[in-house]
Amino acid sequence: MASERASQRALVGVSALLFAGSAALTIVWCASMSGMGKMPMPGGWTMSMTWMRMPGQTWFGAAASFVGMWIVMMAAMMLPSLVPMLTRYRQAVARTDETRLGRLTVLVGAAYFFVWTVYGAAAFPLGVAVAALEMQEPALARAVPITVGVVVLMAGSLQLTAWKARNLACCREAPGLARPLLPDDAGTAWRHGLRIGLHCGYSCAAPMVILLVIGIMDLRVMAAVTAAITAERLAPAGDRIARATGAVVVGAGLFLTARAVWLG
Repeated sequence: MASERASQRALVGVSALLFAGSAALTIVWCASMSGMGKMPMPGGWTMSMTWMRMPGQTWFGAAASFVGMWIVMMAAMMLPSLVPMLTRYRQAVARTDETRLGRLTVLVGAAYFFVWTVYGAAAFPLGVAVAALEMQEPALARAVPITVGVVVLMAGSLQLTAWKARNLACCREAPGLARPLLPDDAGTAWRHGLRIGLHCGYSCAAPMVILLVIGIMDLRVMAAVTAAITAERLAPAGDRIARATGAVVVGAGLFLTARAVWLG
């Protein structure tokens, strides 16, 4: 129907605008944080200022700032793969008027990003705690390069597991395929958004860990992670792409670990 095509074009158009805006804000944020420099640490590496308070800033303010930018960054990284999931939801929901369907779609997206907000709220205190330990314990700080290599190696290995494959399959499936259509109510829409958000978070565990330990302010790392996530969600052979990515990351982890041992 013409109205359905127009509604789908509206979804794509709004998502494209949100993607462009969030990507621009992420670039500005990364540039501003990079301009603050990094803290040299024992072991020959530098610590990002992401986990620090700015002068005159409270910890609550620092946490709120991080979570806000985390949401913007996740919008830029996840929207390319989220739009097809929203499209499948719209096709699977029981027939309703376009206005109501639009509201339900927004609710699914809000629930999805609520899950990512919770992830960001959990990541900040963990990052702050780890940064504090590294500043207080020089021996721990010197071990960071090796630790990063091991973490990357473990993240790559996680990409190769059946657990990863199951959660990726949940992200790729069409909700209305071979099952009754979804009810057109707000509660179902919210639960569906939470469900795909949780499975997306589980499926993205390895790429997100890599982003956090290697370069949360590095646009190149963000772009690589976004491309990998989008490809394994949307490509016909997404499971193979996920395993191939895992193999590459395992190799990178081995290289980083070996280099850290050699230089250490």
